[in-house]
Amino acid sequence: MKEGRAAEPGDRKSWFEYLSDEDLAFIKRFIMASGSLKELAQSYGITYPTIRLRLDRLIEKIRVLDEMETVSEFELVTRALYADGRLDMATMKALLEAHRQELASRSEKPKS
Repeated sequence: MKEGRAAEPGDRKSWFEYLSDEDLAFIKRFIMASGSLKELAQSYGITYPTIRLRLDRLIEKIRVLDEMETVSEFELVTRALYADGRLDMATMKALLEAHRQELASRSEKPKS
């Protein structure tokens, strides 16, 4: 949805709206550290490689959310969970395939 325009039914959410509170806090701290991963790692009390991994996962999550043309909200959320490292590839694929089959079976049923 663009700023200055009311949300309409069917509007796709922005990638930003799918980020967790933890993701948003990380982004805020990253900005406040002027993008310095070293400073960010120190503020979290963790190593540089750990903070780099966290940033890489967040970047991948944003890419997935921003670039994917999705069929449904379920697909978008599932892909975001995968990008966030909370689902493995096999689980994501199995869930998406089951969801697509469910959608296909619904569309094949005649409407009463």
